[in-house]
Amino acid sequence: MRNRDLGRMGEAWAVEYLQEQGYDIRDVNYRCPLGELDIVALDGQTLVFIEVKSRRNLSFGHPQEGVTPAKQRKLARLAAYYMEEKGLEGWPCRFDVAALLVDRNRGRLSSIELITNAF
Repeated sequence: MRNRDLGRMGEAWAVEYLQEQGYDIRDVNYRCPLGELDIVALDGQTLVFIEVKSRRNLSFGHPQEGVTPAKQRKLARLAAYYMEEKGLEGWPCRFDVAALLVDRNRGRLSSIELITNAF
């Protein structure tokens, strides 16, 4: 399984999980000149930007460790762009991380952890 395939599968699993948790998915793979947001959703009246990190094992650390301070700054800029483009300035928002571990031999989801208010 290639990294790109792992990422796509991880995002699909994350969308399914988030919907089960009551999130209203608004955008998946939103692209703009600044980059890409994995998932944008509503949790009640809060706009949530969800970064999905998928890994096959923990040899490089837990998936959520991939959301570095530099990545957090980039996501904040992307979120501001999204909110301005969609006319959502002033809405309450937060950043969540969906951390997934995938069984590399079977290509199945081993675990998913949703970290709300991750940063």
